[in-house]
Amino acid sequence: MTSKGVAQYKKENPGSKLKTAVTGKVKAGSKAAKRRKSFCARSKGWTGERGKAARRRWKC
Repeated sequence: MTSKGVAQYKKENPGSKLKTAVTGKVKAGSKAAKRRKSFCARSKGWTGERGKAARRRWKC
């Protein structure tokens, strides 16, 4: 999700902990690196156009 989308979601769902994609460089073993690794593992089977776009954004 984009930052604008996340902001809108949080507005509609107070207390949400939704975060944007990890797109930049990260240190190995950092929280961001672990989030990216987890997302990439969960989304391996996403073969549709949107899924491929999301995985590209996350740099999977």
